[in-house]
Amino acid sequence: MARYRFHATNGYALVLDAIGKDVRCPGRLMPRAVAVAKSVMDELDDQEDWSEWSVTVHDLSGRRVLVQPFVSQAGGAFQAA
Repeated sequence: MARYRFHATNGYALVLDAIGKDVRCPGRLMPRAVAVAKSVMDELDDQEDWSEWSVTVHDLSGRRVLVQPFVSQAGGAFQAA
């Protein structure tokens, strides 16, 4: 099991994940990144345009392993469950 940090940013603002999350299988990184995006959208609900936001996933050495945009390829932001 490895620990990853899930940071959210639009290039100006940053929601920093200082603790990280243990992820057993690398295939679970994308669903976790999507969950983080939904959580940030819920917390920053005054934000209207999510097109520049993404979750960047880093291992503990700081290497970026995934970038997940907040906006789906269909053009809409993920809907919070």
